[in-house]
Amino acid sequence: QVTLVESGGGLVQAGGSLRLSCAASGRTFRAYIMGWFRQAPGKGRKFVGGVSQTGDITKYIDSVKGRFTISRDNAKNTVYLQMNSLKAEDTAVYYCAADRLGIGVASSQSRYDLWGQGTQVTVSS
Repeated sequence: QVTLVESGGGLVQAGGSLRLSCAASGRTFRAYIMGWFRQAPGKGRKFVGGVSQTGDITKYIDSVKGRFTISRDNAKNTVYLQMNSLKAEDTAVYYCAADRLGIGVASSQSRYDLWGQGTQVTVSS
């Protein structure tokens, strides 16, 4: 059973930084496309960005481009979300997810079949 566990969330002031980590169990992490999603209070869960299996291709939503960076370390079975210049509107529960069968980094939630439990990020203005 493969599991994903996020960590690194917390409370930060606007303009600050946080790095989220998502650790995967199992030996096939390197075969998965990995995505980050977020769910703001009272809103649906939305795609933030994703990374290909080798880490050479990343995709982001426009609102985080230039501020967020997704990377992965396949030797450590971990994907990261580095968040800089945080804004109040980045406040959300952040989830990592794995696309175990996909080709290409997708933004649709339906492509991701394995999810972490989420970690809260709160940005104070």
